[in-house]
Amino acid sequence: MLAPACPKCESKEATKSGVVNERQRFRCKNCGYHYTVAKLGREVDSYYVIKALQLYIEGVSYREIERLLGVSHVSVMNWVKKYGMRAPRQTDYHPTYKILNQAELAAFFQVPGNLKGAGMVVTELGDKFMVIRWERFRTH
Repeated sequence: MLAPACPKCESKEATKSGVVNERQRFRCKNCGYHYTVAKLGREVDSYYVIKALQLYIEGVSYREIERLLGVSHVSVMNWVKKYGMRAPRQTDYHPTYKILNQAELAAFFQVPGNLKGAGMVVTELGDKFMVIRWERFRTH
């Protein structure tokens, strides 16, 4: 049996290291990490990784992303670090968002005032949609 690539360092150099729950276990020769053939459970669907990174770039906080997507804010921080993401500095604008279903989204765009005075992004969020708007801070 050819050893699968190590999930930690991607090395293909591994040795058999026993059987756990009827699955072959391997030990990476490069980094020493132990893993099994069908490593499931710890991996998050790439949809959530991409969506979390999009929301981060749009200025949504780690904890808010956690509430919206149901993934740990620590995971989001790790993904941001892993992929070298940097949110732009936001001094004059702040994001606000609404979660809408398809009918509510259509109604939202029918109101002319919703399309003025702010930047806007609409993104899919599962079976709903998120409208993110950036409005300029008002200094009086």
